[in-house]
Amino acid sequence: MSNLDKQIRNNWTVEQTEALFALPFNDLLFQAQQVHRAHFDPNRIQISVLLSIKTGACPEDCKYCSQSGHYNTNLKKEKLMQVQKVVEKAKQAKASGATRFCMAAAWKHPPKKDFPLVLEMVRQIKALGLETCVTLGTLNEEQSLALKEAGLDFYNHNLDTSPEFYNSIITTRTYAERLQTLSHVRDAGINVCAGGILGLGESRRDRVGLLTQLANLPEHPESVPINMLVRIAGTPLENAEDLDLFEFIRCVAVARIMMPKSYVRLAAGRTQMNDQAQALIFMAGANSLFYGDTLLTTSNPDEHHDIQLFKRLGIYPEMMETSKSDIQTEAELQEKIQQQHQHLFTDAAATCSTENMVAEQEA
Repeated sequence: MSNLDKQIRNNWTVEQTEALFALPFNDLLFQAQQVHRAHFDPNRIQISVLLSIKTGACPEDCKYCSQSGHYNTNLKKEKLMQVQKVVEKAKQAKASGATRFCMAAAWKHPPKKDFPLVLEMVRQIKALGLETCVTLGTLNEEQSLALKEAGLDFYNHNLDTSPEFYNSIITTRTYAERLQTLSHVRDAGINVCAGGILGLGESRRDRVGLLTQLANLPEHPESVPINMLVRIAGTPLENAEDLDLFEFIRCVAVARIMMPKSYVRLAAGRTQMNDQAQALIFMAGANSLFYGDTLLTTSNPDEHHDIQLFKRLGIYPEMMETSKSDIQTEAELQEKIQQQHQHLFTDAAATCSTENMVAEQEA
């Protein structure tokens, strides 16, 4: 076993995780960056696009969510999108440089009548040469195997927070049910995407508990989305206090150290962060993000802004494979970045003014 493989652990104690959080900020980032460089190209970032394929009227009571049927958030409810419309969105995502297309449906579990349509979406999008990811709520063993057979690459099912704080946020689905779904997904041979949300009113001990749970799964999630709460009017958390951004960055760094080979995704809440904060988050080990100006039902930095930021930081999108079409796609994206970079030199003052961003939510 190599020294790098020895870093992969599934036996973290709460005390060990707390000790990482307690490190001086610069020491923590330095350690996280060392781990990151041992496993990844530090200047490559994986790009995903997330689409809500069925919106609103969810029976779950997640206190942060605009799509919960328990709260009046003035969200327009929409039935499951047609397969071809979803495929068209996936084609647009690939053209923009995304390597993974993620589909989210506001369900407690997939309805029998709609599940075959989701399977067909997965098949057709996979045929485009994109990685596929879905989040559909609770899955059983049979559904997990069906998704695998359709070609699904990733299944997202977040733990959200620590086991101790969980019932303060959700009462319609247990923590054990979430873990069971992750087990079904893993057993079916699908990559796991599981992370959480910060800023729910939890304590640092709860953030420690969340990361300890994730790192102690039988296998680390291949993808770990870290979300900042986006406060939604009409939800019980609409007046939640802002989480200190340094604490958010600490969480990303600790996640990187504890799960060295996982992609750590900077997910919801980026509109609450200026470019300097996002740069520190990449330094802390985040190497994945959602592209596009909408994240489910909330806002996200637009593609134009992200291209500018990538160029300023010398970061380039990761390509899934090196086929001719992928090379051409990357060349087109780099040309777009170069055009934006030239714009930076001619209008630096205007570019800098974009660095104060507003708020919003969840992946």
